[in-house]
Amino acid sequence: MDTQTSRNRFATARWIRISVVLIALVALLGVGVAQAKKKKVKPVPPADLPGHVGYLAWQLRGVHIDDSGPITNQIQKLVIDHLQEWLANRMATGVEARRELEAVFFKLRYPTYGQPACFAEPWKGGTLIATGYTLGRTNYNRVNEEALFEHREGKTRLATVSRFVPFTDLHYEILPARGSDDFWFFTYGTRPGKSQPLLTAILYAFDGQTLKALWEIHDVFDGKMDVGPEKVTLRYLKEDEYIRETLHRRKPPRHEAIYKITPQGLEIESDREIPF
Repeated sequence: MDTQTSRNRFATARWIRISVVLIALVALLGVGVAQAKKKKVKPVPPADLPGHVGYLAWQLRGVHIDDSGPITNQIQKLVIDHLQEWLANRMATGVEARRELEAVFFKLRYPTYGQPACFAEPWKGGTLIATGYTLGRTNYNRVNEEALFEHREGKTRLATVSRFVPFTDLHYEILPARGSDDFWFFTYGTRPGKSQPLLTAILYAFDGQTLKALWEIHDVFDGKMDVGPEKVTLRYLKEDEYIRETLHRRKPPRHEAIYKITPQGLEIESDREIPF
């Protein structure tokens, strides 16, 4: 075999090896591109409502409350749309409304959670149904949504939608109105403070169309509220006194504010220091 033939065979073999390597690289690149495309495909939310709500709530992990609006607004719409349909021809009790919301939040996974707060109370021949909930992922990073429905003559309509202050949990307390046809109720809750919980409470009046705040307090240090038929009592601490006295290992004084219920809302009657 002459030298030229050997060279040709060697070149051919070399070209075959290079071709095999190139084909393998192209195949690997194709697989990589296909996998990248698959990764870029956005997951589809589950078709069922609890699954969809759980899917959205799961995205709240690591999102600060100030940036959570796009997600919490989607959840609010899903929940309210469902409640409108569920309540359309039903007279639900507060317990039934709470259980329905618990079913909506059934598929939330730790650390996300939803806590309902509901009531159903007679008013002007009909019934007002409050459906509120706290949605969060920690005891601090949480928001509150509220929807008030009115049931009359076998039909239920959505009356108002509102959002209670952020960071707190959500509770209700009914207050008999004085000299007014409006429906009065407290929305209140606490949020973590430096060493004691901070109380926020708002007294609302509902006239059949809108909510109006008649009285409110915010971030009361270790505040505790007692609602009676004639008066509302608020017991609390003053943060600067609490810090000073505990540093000296003494019990800080407590304070008690008593509010009289009037046709305009609440009027301060007394505010005094009481024993701890």
